[in-house]
Amino acid sequence: MLKVKVLLVGPRESGKSVLANFVSESVEGIGSYSPTQGVRFETCWPALMKDSHGVIIIFNPELPSHLKEIEMWYSCFVQQQPLLDSQCLLVAHHKPGSAGDTENLSLAYPLNKLKLIHSNLEEDPEDVRMEFMKYFRSIITLINESRDREEMSIIS
Repeated sequence: MLKVKVLLVGPRESGKSVLANFVSESVEGIGSYSPTQGVRFETCWPALMKDSHGVIIIFNPELPSHLKEIEMWYSCFVQQQPLLDSQCLLVAHHKPGSAGDTENLSLAYPLNKLKLIHSNLEEDPEDVRMEFMKYFRSIITLINESRDREEMSIIS
């Protein structure tokens, strides 16, 4: 059985746990915010990143500080591994009751070349689930292609 390691990272209160629970179908619907104890110590990050196949960076697009902070998450978790940009997914997570402006989000380079999805679990939960599944399928395809190349290099 294929094991895939994808990291969900991002600023505090961006919606990481809510989205992880939703995509894994661990909880029904969405509830009130309850903070989770993430890995807050950068010294642990290299161990977390080891052997990861992808990174999902989740942020709240309504918080200007998050837009700046996701550049650091990208640098630490994507560029330093190094992962391909296709192995990274940006998720602008709109919290319940937010304005949810999906049109006017401008991201700086290199973030603007990444796949960006907007998630709003109140309005379009199945669209969000579908986008995550497409991302996971693309990661699995990359892993399989890499394994095939590796096997062919051993054979020849």
